[in-house]
Amino acid sequence: MAFDKKLLEILACPVCKGKLQYQPKESELICRFDRLAYPIKDNIPVMLENEARELSLTDIEKLDKAPL
Repeated sequence: MAFDKKLLEILACPVCKGKLQYQPKESELICRFDRLAYPIKDNIPVMLENEARELSLTDIEKLDKAPL
């Protein structure tokens, strides 16, 4: 069972309440504004700031170059 992309319509970053971007390869939800990557474990997004991975500027640049 894969992550339900319909959840993206209702999920928001818990820090800034902004839109999230799904990254299937890394199994993460990305907040570009706060530069945080929230993990998806067992198809469930872990929307806790202390569980999020901080993204570097290099990580953000890679996202910009990645195909949608």
